Amino acid sequence: MMDLTSKLTAAAEQLFDRHGYTATGMDRLTQAAGMSSRTLYKHAGSKARLMARVLTERDARFMARLDVQSVDALFAALEDWVRIEGNRGCLFLRSLAETGGVTPEIAEVVLAHKSMFQQRVSAVVAADIGREAPLLAERVLVLFEGATHAAVYRGVRAVSAARTAAAVLVEGARR
Repeated sequence: MMDLTSKLTAAAEQLFDRHGYTATGMDRLTQAAGMSSRTLYKHAGSKARLMARVLTERDARFMARLDVQSVDALFAALEDWVRIEGNRGCLFLRSLAETGGVTPEIAEVVLAHKSMFQQRVSAVVAADIGREAPLLAERVLVLFEGATHAAVYRGVRAVSAARTAAAVLVEGARR
């Protein structure tokens, strides 16, 4: 059975992902979580802290999917993510943009996630081609991020196109 904090976090993630941080009011959150506003504030503290918790949970799920050893597998994981989680773009970047980067609880989680994501991509590229390749890692990261956002209107085929482009880059780096 899910505890109240987990229940609230799951409900909040769905609402924030579908409607955005700003448009998701505390009344909507209490209704979705099936709890009183008093209980919500006891378990969330504030809307910003709740969003930070949502992003932290999402980070753990997302990064676990990216525990791979090849660039192709990285994009395969993104294809699965888009199919399962949806294609609304990056919740981290959307929340940072919505808050203007000035809400410390949210900005800290987003910047930490993006830093770890960059490190993960670099590690995957190095594992795939057998050496560090910062320029290739940067290109793969941009393809990945771009595919995430293009999937909003193009669906999973945007990720498939980026996967193909990344394969060309990786093959070139192996020569």
